[in-house]
Amino acid sequence: MKLSSLLLMALSLPPLLNDAVGQAKESQFQLKQCNVANPENTPRPVFPVPSRRQMLWNETEFYAFFHYGMDTYTGKEWGDGTEDESTFAPTRVPDPAQWLRVAKQAGMKGGIAVVKHHDGFCLWPTKTTDHSVLNSATETARKTNIPRDFARAARKLKMKYGFYVSPWDLSSIYWGEKDSQGRYTDNYAKKVFFPQCVELAQYGSDQFEMWFDGATGGDHAGYYGGAYGGKGTTGRRTIDNAQTFYDIPNLRDSIHKLLPNVVMWGVGGEVRWIGNEAGHAGETCWAMGSGESGNADAWRWNPGESDAKATTGGWFWKKNEKVLSAERLFQMYLETVGRNATLILNLPPDVNGLIPQATAQRMAELGRMLKTRLGNDLALKAKISVSEERTPGAHTDYSVRRLTDGNKNTYWATNDATTHATITLKWDKAVTVRYVQLMEHIKLGQRVRSFTIETSDDGITFTPRATNIQTTTIGYKRIVPLNGSTAKSYEGDGYKVKAMRITINDSKACPLIQSLSVF
Repeated sequence: MKLSSLLLMALSLPPLLNDAVGQAKESQFQLKQCNVANPENTPRPVFPVPSRRQMLWNETEFYAFFHYGMDTYTGKEWGDGTEDESTFAPTRVPDPAQWLRVAKQAGMKGGIAVVKHHDGFCLWPTKTTDHSVLNSATETARKTNIPRDFARAARKLKMKYGFYVSPWDLSSIYWGEKDSQGRYTDNYAKKVFFPQCVELAQYGSDQFEMWFDGATGGDHAGYYGGAYGGKGTTGRRTIDNAQTFYDIPNLRDSIHKLLPNVVMWGVGGEVRWIGNEAGHAGETCWAMGSGESGNADAWRWNPGESDAKATTGGWFWKKNEKVLSAERLFQMYLETVGRNATLILNLPPDVNGLIPQATAQRMAELGRMLKTRLGNDLALKAKISVSEERTPGAHTDYSVRRLTDGNKNTYWATNDATTHATITLKWDKAVTVRYVQLMEHIKLGQRVRSFTIETSDDGITFTPRATNIQTTTIGYKRIVPLNGSTAKSYEGDGYKVKAMRITINDSKACPLIQSLSVF
């Protein structure tokens, strides 16, 4: 295959004339045709494309958030840094292994533990501040080391793990500090935040995500290492530029040297907030841009993460809080993981340092529901045909069998000029279907702009399904309830069919479908 490449042949810069910008006597680029070897006939990428760490993060799909700390014992959602260290008083040493076992029962692949919230209290024996477990009043509290125990438990359970560490620190005298000239100092970054991140990195190089939240301050009053004045007094501070104040480029590069697979969320982030805490992404959802839907024309890969609560209380445990129904949680799953985003679901440990029994039972119920509803892939029993297969390479094919081979490194594709294609499934005996799951090979970019799904009970006449859903983007993963409802996706008897047809109506370039499943 011949591809054009621009080669810089010559560029000369003459002296300036009359102190004005001079014109080059000769400056030219020449276009040359170069032969680029492509023996495997690999499709050209559609940029932007994900980094390796972004790909690994995306594959996590569904994982837990564990908000635990000083606020668990004060009943607050945001502490202000005035809390006495003795207030942190677990009745037993917290058990992150139990947290993760509960998450695993729900079908989650990992978890992120809060180790420092905005109040600045650190749940490990840090050297950066006195506001930590080391100065708590009880031996049980002083034995607490959440990052150590969380990382150990995750490895044992073969789950991914990461830490939430708030850049904003309402307890630190250095946060938002200004010098005599009114300029922000770098004391906080150098003396507190960078060293805290380094300490956390030492708990394991296999971390997958580091959460940076609440970065610029605001109306919330804090202690900031001095006498607390209350709201509207000296206890209020803000910073005008988080990137500069935290020296984010340096921080990000430094973290990646220590933790090559970790993505940063929030300040300097490599993944985006989906735009709500209600557990849904947009029906149209691009892995670039911002908000619920992203932007098909954005210049960098920026996939979405949805943070949502499994309980009716706050992010931190509250007395008398209720757990959402398994049906509601399944809906969240369909509207996040099933719409090209990830879902981080908050499970708050209580004052005993444990996930409450009611929450644990609900997670087990959710796990059973996911296995029942999305566990039996009927596509494996179908005869599948496609309208076109890409011309194979020397050792690589892009045939229809790649749709169901279970290999994330293979995919079905059409030839370069083809952006409209069909996939047809037929079964010898009628099967009951409720969901279709599609995955693009996003290593080479997100492509599909529009697709439709039809079913047939006789293999001849086809009826459109999910017509009230925007079947636009696919991305890493798309799960489509055929009845068109994410809230009542499993109601009724499903559709008894002998055939199904999936039509890709529009794509940025030749479509690359890595996986097709039917449930």
